[in-house]
Amino acid sequence: MSFATNLRCRECHREYPLEARHVCDFCFGPVEVTYDYEGIRRNVTRERIANGPASLWRYRDFLPCDAETAVDIGAGFTPLVHAKNLGKALGLNNLYIKNDTVNPTWSFKDRVVAVASSRARELGYSKLACASTGNLANSVSAHAAAAGMEAVVFIPNDLEAGKVVGSSIYGPTLVKVRGNYDAVNRLCAELAGSYNWAFVNVNVRPYYSEGSKTLGFEVAEQLGWRAPDHCVVPIASGSLFVKIRKGFQELYKAGLIDEPKTRMSGAQATGCSPVATAWQEGSMNFRPQRPNTIAKSLAIGNPADGYYSLVQLQETGGSCGSVTDEEIVAGIKLLAETEGIFGETAGGVTVASLKQLAAEGRIDPDELTVAFITGAGFKTLEAVAEALNPPLEVDATIESFESAYRAVAAQGVA
Repeated sequence: MSFATNLRCRECHREYPLEARHVCDFCFGPVEVTYDYEGIRRNVTRERIANGPASLWRYRDFLPCDAETAVDIGAGFTPLVHAKNLGKALGLNNLYIKNDTVNPTWSFKDRVVAVASSRARELGYSKLACASTGNLANSVSAHAAAAGMEAVVFIPNDLEAGKVVGSSIYGPTLVKVRGNYDAVNRLCAELAGSYNWAFVNVNVRPYYSEGSKTLGFEVAEQLGWRAPDHCVVPIASGSLFVKIRKGFQELYKAGLIDEPKTRMSGAQATGCSPVATAWQEGSMNFRPQRPNTIAKSLAIGNPADGYYSLVQLQETGGSCGSVTDEEIVAGIKLLAETEGIFGETAGGVTVASLKQLAAEGRIDPDELTVAFITGAGFKTLEAVAEALNPPLEVDATIESFESAYRAVAAQGVA
């Protein structure tokens, strides 16, 4: 059984039962799940976790649902790669990549939906819904199928083809909304008040967001039970950025790691950078933006956890990168060419921001740094297709191949 105790407002600290609720009735602040940390400390050991499944459910004692009845399609416990080649290219001596491209629907969203769908089913919901920039729609569709629930997913009408197919294959009701993500999210917030559905990132958002902290748990375990010195994380709503740190803090509360002193740095696309812009201006108040970037999975102009992201940047001594579309494409290619990992546009934002922060001296070359790659590149083929070298076309003869190969070798391409 879960050690979750209640929901608590992050602003006024009023407490509520573990129900479908995402805002405080008194101050309208966001609510989040709290736990019996003394109970966790008495019952949870490194050995208990290590003997658990090779998925996020090895951390079941830190999650707000019953793992025995969870909706489980195998999310989590993804590779932590010692990125020596990329580190050498960027002048970073101790760089790691957390590769979440290998989750069941090829993004970190499988973590949050695994938890949200499990809790939604416990609360008696039969329909699972979401507002999504693509990856979340894929994951909600897949988890609903596995859970025997109906799925209704809402996406912007200009989404990448790979993400549309990546949802449709599971048979949801797929709704394309004429507008950007913020318009989609507003519609879902209104619908959540009228329809008795579990909108994973609206009325069951407190449970949904808890899935992100499993990235922090895994990184600490994979590093030999220690928190890294520095993390670079893409920022969309800001929930992932905030919750990874919560994962480190909870392991410390449970007595499983030393006190974390991790610097948390964010990564945003210049075409949708409300947090990065506020940070660069020295402000703790971000201004919503109208997104204009190829990094559509990060294109949230009014991020729900934008303020808390800025607080975390300040508290940890981190920084926030902001990179152009051209730099994003270059970042995707650099990661693929150095480490063999094909990330989507959000991954390009992370790598390009990592490069930017390293060049500016905002990452110490010897810090143990972890960069988070949150989705697979096959979802956003359009972003890089025109930037790649064309294949050689030859006849089925050695002479034809050698002629073509010499030509490209002379140009420095092969």
